[in-house]
Amino acid sequence: MRVLLVESYYGGSHRAWSDGYEATSAHEVTLLTHEARFWKWRMHGAHLTLADAAAGILDESPDVVLVSSMMNVGAFMGAARATIGTAPVAAYFHESQFAYPLSPLDRPDQTYPMVNWASAASADLPIFNSAFHRDLFFEEAESFLRQFPDRRHGALVRDVERRSIVLPVGVDLARLGERTDPVQNDPPLILWNQRWEHDKGPDEFVELIESLISRGIDFEVGVVGERFVSAPESFDRLPELLGDRLVAYGFLSDDEYVDILRRADIVVSTAHHEFFGIAIVEAMAAGVFPVLPDRLIYPQRIPAAHRDRCLYDDQTELTEKVTWAIENRGAAREIGGALAATVQQFDWSVVAPTYDAVLEDLVQRS
Repeated sequence: MRVLLVESYYGGSHRAWSDGYEATSAHEVTLLTHEARFWKWRMHGAHLTLADAAAGILDESPDVVLVSSMMNVGAFMGAARATIGTAPVAAYFHESQFAYPLSPLDRPDQTYPMVNWASAASADLPIFNSAFHRDLFFEEAESFLRQFPDRRHGALVRDVERRSIVLPVGVDLARLGERTDPVQNDPPLILWNQRWEHDKGPDEFVELIESLISRGIDFEVGVVGERFVSAPESFDRLPELLGDRLVAYGFLSDDEYVDILRRADIVVSTAHHEFFGIAIVEAMAAGVFPVLPDRLIYPQRIPAAHRDRCLYDDQTELTEKVTWAIENRGAAREIGGALAATVQQFDWSVVAPTYDAVLEDLVQRS
């Protein structure tokens, strides 16, 4: 079966998703992409340029189209119709603009939630990367649409929700290999491995580090991830604050990233916006003890038996749980090892056959 995978923001987790499915699918997958920059322009204009690009690379219509939601999916379906023919279109929602925490530089803009909603409604099959994301999307869409004067899509929201499904992001966990136990008398290594933006809570992480330093606790820190133009200013303080204890800082090659995952003792998230959490899944698969906020997707990542140790409600509890993990490395390591098995379900070897089956079924029903 011929699959056209369209990714308008081909970078970071979006690129890993696209490449991962192309590499592991049993089908013939053709990638059609734009660079990962200017996300707002991608949402407005990528449907036209990608439709034009599709006409240039396809000799025949695909059997099915899998489109990332970082653009107007319905507009792409219209603009590319001469090229994709009657192929059904599945829209994959890595993220959405509903409930996105605005930075101090942003102002509320109805455009992007509306593009997300119209994309879900237009697609033959809307797919969400987690049940948490799907539930929030339709709850917020219904609330968002109530502000308009008439014909508020009420029944349509329920219809689109009924025909939507959840498929997790595939992650290349096999590349992590076997974990090597760190030397126990080394300082424990705390890892923060998110993209460097305001919605990931960088200020809260810096506050955690300051609290641990004030307690006289011995530890090292790795702060890694993709950095953008609007990188959090609070992170600029970390090199001076930590000195030699800051063992990794900034974007790493994949080999370097895998190495720090293997060495880390504790992974921390302070996110205020997360629908799947690839970075946390990777760390957990490596056996790293997670300390995560009791919100967003994270309660779904931690089995009930370990939530008291791994999930926190506020800044004080975050500090206490990280302190416990530092002072009880053996117990934290046992929990981390137990949790590693719970995220193996997200490896591409498990996920890709499910994607294949879903797209095959969509073609058969169309």
